[in-house]
Amino acid sequence: MEGKKRFRICRVDKAECAECGFCTRAVDCPDTKNCVGCMACYFACPFGARKIFHDTRSRGQISIEVDGREYKVPERVTIKKALEICGFTFGYTRDEGDITAPCSTGGCYSCAISVDGKAARPCISGVKGGMKILTRPPKGYVPLRIVHGPQPHMVGGKGTPWWIKMGEDYIEVAMWTAGCNMRCPQCQNYTTTYDSKTPPMTPFEAARGMTEARRYYGVDRMAISGGEPTLNRPWLVEFLKELKRLNPDRDARLHLDSNGTVLTRDYLDELILASGVTDIGIEPKAVRVSTFMRITGLSDKKLAARFLKTSWDAVDYVATRYKEKVFLGVGLPYNSALIGLDEVRQFGSKLAKIDRDAQLCVLDYFPAFRRQDLERPHPEEMLKVKRLLEKTGLTTVVVQTSIGHFGPDKNGPKKVF
Repeated sequence: MEGKKRFRICRVDKAECAECGFCTRAVDCPDTKNCVGCMACYFACPFGARKIFHDTRSRGQISIEVDGREYKVPERVTIKKALEICGFTFGYTRDEGDITAPCSTGGCYSCAISVDGKAARPCISGVKGGMKILTRPPKGYVPLRIVHGPQPHMVGGKGTPWWIKMGEDYIEVAMWTAGCNMRCPQCQNYTTTYDSKTPPMTPFEAARGMTEARRYYGVDRMAISGGEPTLNRPWLVEFLKELKRLNPDRDARLHLDSNGTVLTRDYLDELILASGVTDIGIEPKAVRVSTFMRITGLSDKKLAARFLKTSWDAVDYVATRYKEKVFLGVGLPYNSALIGLDEVRQFGSKLAKIDRDAQLCVLDYFPAFRRQDLERPHPEEMLKVKRLLEKTGLTTVVVQTSIGHFGPDKNGPKKVF
């Protein structure tokens, strides 16, 4: 019985299902009749109506070939699970594990391997007898990623300089990538994050689309956000390089917004020096690991601590190594149900020690996804947060409110949009 408990399946609790249809519209289910336990629909369900069960039914054994060697694996599991049973490991970055699989919901395509000569996502693909698998993409494979957009923006993101957010015209065009290594219950962009069904794009297709949008809307800034855009490193690097090639003029700004959790120093060097990123927004989300876990939905304390440290290290590295080359914006999600004012003060003090002039964008988290119970902070509460952060020594605090954004002003709150 204990061995059988390692197999999980997902079922719908009809009493809690709101029949919104998101799970069928957005999730590329590998088998609608016999669940293989990929859990993509479980993570994507806005109402938590998808439930996990241990599957104790008997399972037959099937034969597959992996990297030229034959293995016996259970039926009705994902290729990812089958490979794990065969001894292969999966990691969050290219430097760990045999295969990179940071989102496990099918949107980022980082885990793409070769199955019977074609690219496949092992995290949301069911294993079948006789499969010939290579733990690398097929020959000639071009990186893929599901993206939404491009769309014009009037405000921008964490890495958009506050003084640009002052007009009533579009200031940048943006794309959003599917897939994330977080499971934030209050995800503000879940319809993109958990999309595994939209046809993916190559980095070259995405860069052409972004360039066309830039020209159409007459802006200089081109942004990519998510989900989490940094998960698929080969795709992101090629996308930015192509974007830089297509936009060689000095006015072009390449803007990346990220949670920072996989932005190691070598990755940042590649994005800035080789790929041309000019503006970066990084969102550590918290100071304390317990708060970080509450906001991100992560249950693994060790992993959460690692992600939080990497994010703060990324802020510090950009602020010190690239202060004169890259515009840095830092993000802090705020809602009293998620983070207290004492920790907000700690956050400000920590950032001020790194760079008191770094732009801090405080986002007023509103009801979304599985946290419809949240109450959006009142503008006065957000201005209180702004004043508290300014007292820590920060010079550039921008707060998002329901009536607009308020930025730096020595004589009082200044609405910037």
